[in-house]
Amino acid sequence: MSDPMRPPVSRAALRTAVVWEVLQDALDRRVKATGRESLDVLDTGGGSGNFAVPLARLGHLVTVVDPSPNALFALERRAAEAGVADRVRGVQGDAHGLFDVVERGGYDAVLCHGVLEYVDDPAEGVLNAVAALRPEGVLSLLAAGLGGAVLARALAGHFKEARQALGDPDGRWGEGDPVPRRFTAEQLTALVEGAGLRVGAVHGVRVFADLVPGVLVDTEPGALDALLELESTAAELPVFHSVATQLHVLANL
Repeated sequence: MSDPMRPPVSRAALRTAVVWEVLQDALDRRVKATGRESLDVLDTGGGSGNFAVPLARLGHLVTVVDPSPNALFALERRAAEAGVADRVRGVQGDAHGLFDVVERGGYDAVLCHGVLEYVDDPAEGVLNAVAALRPEGVLSLLAAGLGGAVLARALAGHFKEARQALGDPDGRWGEGDPVPRRFTAEQLTALVEGAGLRVGAVHGVRVFADLVPGVLVDTEPGALDALLELESTAAELPVFHSVATQLHVLANL
């Protein structure tokens, strides 16, 4: 049976479907463990609410911290349209000054998605996320993967850029690279474990979705669902972590 709260299957949904499934399952377990129907969730860098609004629709109370006023305005509008404005709160801030705007140790789950690529000190970013957790809390960490970028540049015929990304300490392919930093699965798990968390699972995200021609997915009957199933299966296999566009780490305090 389909989940009415799950984002609809679409090209855009392929980017978040694996993470959404893993995160929702983890939060369901926390609900059972705490005996509370609603969890307090912190979404650092949550932008316009791609995860915050669906989580609020599940009944959770979500605080979004983002440095962009425009993103927070879009979040407010999106939450209102979804009928969850009373369960979503947006505050302006960033990972470095997180506790200027939110409470330490006040959250059952913290989302740190697309943040570590941009902060000055990734280790500090993870430590702050962990410090926001309650005991036994859940951290959902999503960051750009090195291997996926190398593969994408090579398949586009940019072999020198692919080689540069492999040798660059931040995984960047050149001056025009819009992503300041990329990670391997080993680097992300080391950051998480160094902050005192237990890694529960590592998933590769967008292993195939960014490589398959859009015309094939859009025109071939059933191709989108089949690709989503393939992504979900491959995400759990370590062999594919090295070529994923993004890497997702789920951990517990």
